[in-house]
Amino acid sequence: MKMPEGFLWGGATAANQCEGAYNEDGRGLSSVDVVPFGPDRGPVARGELKMLACDSRRIYPSHRAIDLYHHYKEDIALFAEMGFKCYRMSVAWTRIFPHGDDAEPNAAGIAFYRSVFEECRKYGIEPLVTICHFDTPIALIQKYGGWKDRRMVDAFVRYCRVLFEAYGSLVRYWLTFNEINMLLHMPFMGAGIVFEPGEDREQVKYQAAHHELLASARAVRLAHQMMPGSMVGCMLAAGQFYPYTCAPQDVYLAMERDRDNYFFIDVQANGEYPLWARKRMERAGIALQTEPEDAQTLREGTVDFVSFSYYSSRCASADPEIAARHARGNAVVSSVVNPYLKASEWGWQIDPLGLRLTLNVLYDRYRKPLFIVENGMGATDTVEADGSIHDPYRIDYMREHIRAMRDAVNLDGVPLLGYTCWGPIDIVSASTGEMKKRYGMIYVDLDNDGAGTMARSRKDSFYWYQKVIATNGEDLG
Repeated sequence: MKMPEGFLWGGATAANQCEGAYNEDGRGLSSVDVVPFGPDRGPVARGELKMLACDSRRIYPSHRAIDLYHHYKEDIALFAEMGFKCYRMSVAWTRIFPHGDDAEPNAAGIAFYRSVFEECRKYGIEPLVTICHFDTPIALIQKYGGWKDRRMVDAFVRYCRVLFEAYGSLVRYWLTFNEINMLLHMPFMGAGIVFEPGEDREQVKYQAAHHELLASARAVRLAHQMMPGSMVGCMLAAGQFYPYTCAPQDVYLAMERDRDNYFFIDVQANGEYPLWARKRMERAGIALQTEPEDAQTLREGTVDFVSFSYYSSRCASADPEIAARHARGNAVVSSVVNPYLKASEWGWQIDPLGLRLTLNVLYDRYRKPLFIVENGMGATDTVEADGSIHDPYRIDYMREHIRAMRDAVNLDGVPLLGYTCWGPIDIVSASTGEMKKRYGMIYVDLDNDGAGTMARSRKDSFYWYQKVIATNGEDLG
């Protein structure tokens, strides 16, 4: 059993986790640049601790990252060696507009990404480009308060127009916002939100969500006008909530948690707010500030496909005592430990069947093509004396998830455009800021403190994934 002809195999990264060169060639500062490594990372990412500039006393591994900015030709050649058909990457908004809304785009930034896309095309690799991946320009946070302010919509659409004009002939597949539902869990990383004393946090988050949803819809509409034949998708941090027991209260709570998770995609795929969301906001006293044209904008800007990340399923219990048993790996989205699942060393519970379930649920819900744009396992890798890196745990994780994906397509009939694992090369972790937590099939000699040669080397999983792609998913041995 294999995947359909033309299936897009590949890998995924984000500019802020791999490029480095955070202040080179005119690039401006973005939200993720000021989120430090260490105990304050969570409070800053959640918008609870205000930090709009870098502090010389703190560590920011993403500033240098793996220096893809200067290594992209070498790295793309390695992706091509693995057989990639697709490379998901993001454009750093502040590399194009250093302040987010400059009078003119940064020529060096435009040239850099053009060169990256051309390098991909040289090897027959299709770029899949995320327009905004946790990188709201700091200047716009200072000017507007980030996505709290409706003026962010026009700034974003202008940024999109520049991208579409510059790269429309090189890029067919686009994503508007990375893991858009993370706005509710990490408001600063997701939307540049810093909460002020006395603010109604739920009101602020959902107002910002409305602005991002409008921006996404306008971007989709603009892409279709400027680039006929382009495909624009949304992107969700996915993972079904299982009820901890068959008690009706647990089942209902799991449904509510899933609804919360799908809220953004309901709007992006269906073009309107679901009734349950309207009712819930009404009960919570959340009153969105809207304009008369907003409903039409959302209707006319629905996405062409639904993409998502999947690392683990989640679990919900209405029993406060059980709910306190928090799964360590799901620190961003609260989840109860599922006693039927094993976990990675970072506490992420491993559930391949949950991926098949998620694929079926998403297609049943939206009836649009799907795209798995993140899936992988963070682990500590050991370099042997001869330089080899044996990572059977990563191969096992990917094998079982690809098998589940293959079953969803071939046995269940789910239309799936592609699979880009996270990440094909070791990069800085978004959740923890570590290099030690490695996802890649390509090892990068770099530690949490930034020490190392930056040399790239192939892990066992590199050759395994190469074989998987060469056989279009048939050989998972």
